[in-house]
Amino acid sequence: MRESLHTPGEWDPLVELHGLWTPELADRYLPIPGMPPVKYECQDGHLLFSRREGADTVHAADELREILKPHARALGGSTYTTLSIQLSPKSWTQPDFAVLREPARGRVWIPATRALLVGECVSSFSHVADRIDKPAVCAEAGIEYFMRVEVSYAKKYAEVVLLRLGENSAYKVHAKALAGDTFETREPFPLRFDPAELLED
Repeated sequence: MRESLHTPGEWDPLVELHGLWTPELADRYLPIPGMPPVKYECQDGHLLFSRREGADTVHAADELREILKPHARALGGSTYTTLSIQLSPKSWTQPDFAVLREPARGRVWIPATRALLVGECVSSFSHVADRIDKPAVCAEAGIEYFMRVEVSYAKKYAEVVLLRLGENSAYKVHAKALAGDTFETREPFPLRFDPAELLED
């Protein structure tokens, strides 16, 4: 049986704030003492947990940040890895990388309107969330571009898919490529690279 993080009768934010989470409450109560390192996200007041990424996805996110950085700067914006983007008063996401329309300048909570592109490096333990759930909530929040990346160092596999917001607040595939091919797009800014560049040497 899993040991409880709290003693009986003790006020437990995971129980008492279930369905009520907001950025203000997150600033006050997160991270939860005694829990292992996790990523905290929230949908309609319900707190979501996901474990830390593996080295291959972390490396891919870092490489993408470097690829995107000069283009974001040319537009007056900036690139980041794992920051909190507020989708609604009681929902937020922490994408693996993001391009903001303007620098965050120390802000902790970033309104979705300031995000030009957000991206996720799909992992085995968050496959459904990264491919279905997160694109859906980001599209609903009006974020124009969503980039999905899948990498496997062991299999020497890499895929990059860029989704663009279309009619009915739904994403459509805008550009994609596998390792060994060329990923190319002119929107939201010119990009041209081989997805294999996201794999460690």
